[in-house]
Amino acid sequence: MRMRILNFLNRQQKPPAQKISVFCGEQSYDLAIVRHPRARRYTIRVREAYRDVVLTMPIRGNLADARIFAQKHVTWIASKVARLPDIVPFSDGEIIPFRGTPHRIVHRPQARGTVWVGQDDSGNASIFVAGNAAHVSRRVTDFLKREAKKALTEASRAYAAKIGVTIGRIGLRDSASRWGSCSESGSLSYSWRLILTPEFVLDYLAAHEIAHRIELNHSGRFWKLLDSMTPDRVRAEAWLGAHGNGLHRYGNVRS
Repeated sequence: MRMRILNFLNRQQKPPAQKISVFCGEQSYDLAIVRHPRARRYTIRVREAYRDVVLTMPIRGNLADARIFAQKHVTWIASKVARLPDIVPFSDGEIIPFRGTPHRIVHRPQARGTVWVGQDDSGNASIFVAGNAAHVSRRVTDFLKREAKKALTEASRAYAAKIGVTIGRIGLRDSASRWGSCSESGSLSYSWRLILTPEFVLDYLAAHEIAHRIELNHSGRFWKLLDSMTPDRVRAEAWLGAHGNGLHRYGNVRS
């Protein structure tokens, strides 16, 4: 029995991630290696949401060739990394979007409560945070997630009622690749960062996922249904295309 358990655990262990480093002058850049069965050549991408560099290579590729390829393109890597937007932490004095409107985080250590939205003495939109300074980031994050859950639940239920479908559990996540998803059972999942977007963007994403309750695909029927539910598809998708990646620079950086 002990041997079977050990064998099972060994099968569950993932091989350590491979990395290589290249240099541009005195600056080094680490690249995560991804071997992909459909890859036919070496490619490099700088992921804004994760603030990292990934080199994808064929299954039978070798690290020596990967390093040569990366070093050949190190100037491009350096340029892309240098253009990454600065991280904006959830800390006192920082400005973050909330429902599409810039809000300044204002720490009020002597105030009662946790987090609330209002205006400062100059009339500027603000997110006020009470309590110890060490808790500001966590409290702002929790506040944004609560607001996201509330807004997305309301929008989802409204669209579900509009087209006569039921929905299941609504969850939040922080994916860099998808803003929302809908399962066959009707469970919904959204990125909590949608609370940073203008209302028409959040509303459109809710409509998009609810439309999947009838068309669990992206066929012509799906888009026709979605367009009948909301007039904001083109505007919302254009906004996400222009500003979506930038939403990942707010708060904690993924590791």
